[in-house]
Amino acid sequence: MSKYDIKNVEGKAAGTADLSDDVFGIEPNIPVIHQVVTCQDACMRQGTHSTKNRHEVSGGGVKPWRQKGTGRARQGSIRAGQWVGGGVIFGPTPRDHSKRINNKMVKLAMRSVLSGKVADSELVLVDALSFEKPSTKQAQQVINALGLADKRVTLVLNDDDINSFLSFRNINNVTVIAVSEATTRYLIDNGALLMTADVAKQLEEVLA
Repeated sequence: MSKYDIKNVEGKAAGTADLSDDVFGIEPNIPVIHQVVTCQDACMRQGTHSTKNRHEVSGGGVKPWRQKGTGRARQGSIRAGQWVGGGVIFGPTPRDHSKRINNKMVKLAMRSVLSGKVADSELVLVDALSFEKPSTKQAQQVINALGLADKRVTLVLNDDDINSFLSFRNINNVTVIAVSEATTRYLIDNGALLMTADVAKQLEEVLA
């Protein structure tokens, strides 16, 4: 266990949290992070890209001209790829881009990212985020008090913290996710990772 400072919403010290070295203190495995992020990006692709080949475009039932004697190159159909309006040669077609990856690698990648955030002082823990009602103005004040106004921030919230989600979602450069949605891509793609101490403990329990 190692100690990590906790701040309140005013940016002042509010105690320390005990973070497991097995989750927040390992040597980051960069190749595994790359593999997992690549896999997650591939799985997010819709794969709906499509072009028509020479069998799907209209027209071209007969040869444009006879095979020999015209002085021009031989052609078999105006649907061929070299013709304007013809089919696309080796174009993209709808397909599934998703990949599979070992669950142990997924957890190792997340532990590596969290450890890297701690090592780079990019993990910001707060004691609590309590909004009686949604307020973007109040949420922006929290971001300013924590010194994160000039950074891209990923905020990880409890699944049932609706008011905080509605408060932070319209702030520029702030991405809000639930702890159940946390992935390697979301955790690493930011300049500061913001969460409450309770959320850090939840991640610790899942990844330990």
